[in-house]
Amino acid sequence: MAMTNDRNSTSSDIKRRGQLGIIWRQYRKNTLAMVGLIVFLLLVCVAVFSPVFLDYQNDIILMNNKIRLQAPSAEHILGTDQYGRDILFRIIWGSRVSLVVGLFTVGVALLVGGIIGAISGYYGSVIDNFLMRIMDVFLAMPATIMAVAIVGALGPGLINLLIAMSIARIPQFARVVRSSVISICGQEFVEAARACGTKDFRIIMRHILPNCVGPIVVQCTLHMATTILGVAGLSFIGLGIQAPVPEWGSMLSEARDFMQTNFNMMLYPGIAIVIAVLSLNLIGDGLRDALDPRLKK
Repeated sequence: MAMTNDRNSTSSDIKRRGQLGIIWRQYRKNTLAMVGLIVFLLLVCVAVFSPVFLDYQNDIILMNNKIRLQAPSAEHILGTDQYGRDILFRIIWGSRVSLVVGLFTVGVALLVGGIIGAISGYYGSVIDNFLMRIMDVFLAMPATIMAVAIVGALGPGLINLLIAMSIARIPQFARVVRSSVISICGQEFVEAARACGTKDFRIIMRHILPNCVGPIVVQCTLHMATTILGVAGLSFIGLGIQAPVPEWGSMLSEARDFMQTNFNMMLYPGIAIVIAVLSLNLIGDGLRDALDPRLKK
């Protein structure tokens, strides 16, 4: 019996690696998706390793009025802001904030929304109606408006921003997971697992959710892009990350008063937002195509 289980586990691992290889080969055929992946990985590397070559106190928040509002130069590649702080350094550090908020928000929303969606889709009936009606209440309000309302009630700040953005994304993940679970619950291998007396938790975790990975991964990339935009928007109106911590949206807000005289203060943070969001959208489109069985030969 042990040898049989080992053989089944080995064959399952080989099959899984083969499927991942097929998905990767399909993904590599999409040039724009590869460009998006490379750009996003570069952003991640910059965010992770920025504390190695930047000092937060001296390079990011220290004010120097002698060099305020300078144009791009060899010493300050993107120029300086109204307080004499290097714009490039602040954009690099701001990537840490945007990526951390995006990853945390998507992670929490996926965990909570995935549990709700899996339970709702698997059991159906009264449980499904109860949970989905609650999700409908949240979905009745746009995610950004809901985040604004939550942050407005709790107050601005990083922790409150994380809570608000996470709560706003939970219903969408719950809907995606629920629809995927419903489409898989009727498959023969699920019925076979039930007939063998397998517990519901094991069926959901072992047989159903692994087959829902495709749409869930695509949703993660797309929601992370919208989260970065949402964080920038909240910071722009003063409800997100507070000064002096650099964040792309707050940098845009500070640059409004100098839009005509120092346009570079607004241009470069805006470009950073566009690059991050575009790369994630390209990754999501590439994953969607690679995971679509209708496109595989």
